[in-house]
Amino acid sequence: MDGPGHTDHPAAKLIGETLLSFSMPIERGKVREFARATGADVALYDAADAPIPPTFLVSSMLWEPAGVSLVERLGLDLTRVLQGGQEYRFPGELPRVGDHLDIDVTVESVTSKPGKRGSMTFLVLLTTYRRGGGIVAEGRATVIERSASGVSE
Repeated sequence: MDGPGHTDHPAAKLIGETLLSFSMPIERGKVREFARATGADVALYDAADAPIPPTFLVSSMLWEPAGVSLVERLGLDLTRVLQGGQEYRFPGELPRVGDHLDIDVTVESVTSKPGKRGSMTFLVLLTTYRRGGGIVAEGRATVIERSASGVSE
């Protein structure tokens, strides 16, 4: 490490690069299933043009292209990975049933911090959701990878 926050993690070379681009149709049945599974009031999401539950966008990962391993591209060791958080921002109205979203996933930042059991690398992945070219949502996922010295054998 050269200084605070500096990292030689392979993902650091990918900052700003689009790792995945794909599309996702928002289907009424899937929105209803998601609402039911998360304990939401299904009646709120029953209309043919209903808004999505805000966390529904997590299901976009099911539309990622086959054969593309985000884990491999980022150089992650899943035995050392933790979920550090997930947040969504909606600059306007929520996407709705019937919308077709174009999605890009990029690496926003990669930083490392020392810890009691070794260093931790924090990767922030930005997922941008567009409809007709305009941004309808952004999702930020924080992935934490513990150093090999912090893993119990």
